[in-house]
Amino acid sequence: MSAARPLTTLRAIAVTAALPLLLTACGYGSEAKKDDDKAKVAATGGKQLSASEVRIGYFPNLTHATALVGIQEGLIAKELGSTAIKAQTFNAGPSEIEALNGGSLDIGFIGPSPSINGYVKSKGSNLRIVSGSASGGVKLVVNPDKIKTLDDVKGKKIATPQKGNTQDVAFLNWISEKGWKVDPESGKGDVSVVRTDNKVTPDAFKQGSIDGAWVPEPTASKLVSDGGKVLLDETDLWPDKKFVITNVIVSQKFLKEHPDVVEAVLSGTVKTNEWINANPDKAKASANAALKTLSGKELDAKVIDPAWPSIAITDDPLAATLKTQSEWAVKAKLIEQPELAGIYDLTLLNKVLKAAGKPEVSDAGLGAK
Repeated sequence: MSAARPLTTLRAIAVTAALPLLLTACGYGSEAKKDDDKAKVAATGGKQLSASEVRIGYFPNLTHATALVGIQEGLIAKELGSTAIKAQTFNAGPSEIEALNGGSLDIGFIGPSPSINGYVKSKGSNLRIVSGSASGGVKLVVNPDKIKTLDDVKGKKIATPQKGNTQDVAFLNWISEKGWKVDPESGKGDVSVVRTDNKVTPDAFKQGSIDGAWVPEPTASKLVSDGGKVLLDETDLWPDKKFVITNVIVSQKFLKEHPDVVEAVLSGTVKTNEWINANPDKAKASANAALKTLSGKELDAKVIDPAWPSIAITDDPLAATLKTQSEWAVKAKLIEQPELAGIYDLTLLNKVLKAAGKPEVSDAGLGAK
């Protein structure tokens, strides 16, 4: 089995976004929710930047912990001075990309697949990845009465969030490495790949209509709480046990017109990530409080406690893994070979990291010239 792992979404490069929902790297559904009650967060006084507000999008999802905690704790707002945050939450990557492309969103937290999809479909004109945010948090959870070993997956019904999303592509790649055959369009073959919204996957699992799922957190831990067993943690399939699950993207227009605001947001995300990693228990509680505010319900301890440590919060976009993920989507014939040169612009992030005494990060040769 190769060291690279399945991933990259691209729902036909409609990519991953998918991931999400209160989970995932990427969410599902396509409606944006404007959190106007709590979304406009402006630090009183402070420095004056070139924009009066910045519109930030993210999923009410543990893999978007940087946004959840950074906004909840005011760590991003503090760096913005008098510039207000107008937050919007999304259930799906495609809808967030649509908002960015339509000019109603400036900066977004999103999975690798939708990032690729948005960049390729606009022919490289609409977005840039400016930072990483999270790695990992994806697992294969199964019914232990039906599946006891990895080989037992053959012939079973396994859910993924969406066709072509990050987890779907990763699972298809894993299946291919096992030597099994599955039609990527229909999901039919040696394994039945059932594309199921993360919000309904737990019920499908309990009802027995699926035998397992390759899903992000906290869906994976929800399945475990319902009697499932983790058969495989995708992190174990990657070199260095790291792969991008959430990026920070920005509209190229906003980046060009308001680089000072983008830099301030990145300063806030870097400080947020440092706080999360230094205070894991407080950060977990903060993320759960944010989820309760956004969805009306917090995660049960039996779900968030095992889910939280499986997600690595990082400033590094892990660019080489995004490149690998796109190669898997091409291999699965879900997308044409994409031209990704220029998808990253890590100039401001590396400026922030250097000022903070932290090591700079790489764009794996895919940076803007």
